[in-house]
Parts: sequence; C-alpha cells; structure tokens
Amino acid sequence: MPRDYEIKDAFVNAIRRSPDGGVTVTTQEFVSQLELLNWHMSLHEANQWIKSHTVTFRDVSTQKGEAKTYKQFNPNGGI
Repeated sequence: MPRDYEIKDAFVNAIRRSPDGGVTVTTQEFVSQLELLNWHMSLHEANQWIKSHTVTFRDVSTQKGEAKTYKQFNPNGGI
C-alpha cells in the first residue's frame, strides 16, 4: 500500500546532478521512481505535485507537453 511520505522520497530519488553543476529532475524520472514505490501518477499529476510541494524548483523545459524538466534555484532553501 503506498504511503503519502513516499512521494517526497521518490522526488528526492529522481533528482540528478546536471553537467553544469546544477540539480535537475524530470517528470518522467519522478514518475518512474513513484512506480517503484507503488504510486501511479500521470505526468500531469506529477507536474502538479512538483509545483505545489517544492519552492526551489522551476520549469526549464525546452519542449511543450507534460514531459518537463525542473532545475533547482537557491539550493540552500531546501526542496
């Protein structure tokens, strides 16, 4: 049975260091990590969760659609 606190764990597990030294997360990787914890979210639902539960990640996607890339700004502020 999925637990609410596991969503944040999945988000943290989806975070990757980018070549320029920044921190990024993609919606696809977040959804993939959620699946491992028995959570089933669409890309749209995952984007909504990221927008409402994080304050230091901003959308830096170059393509349209629900497959988004988020980059962390102000890394000292937490997630």
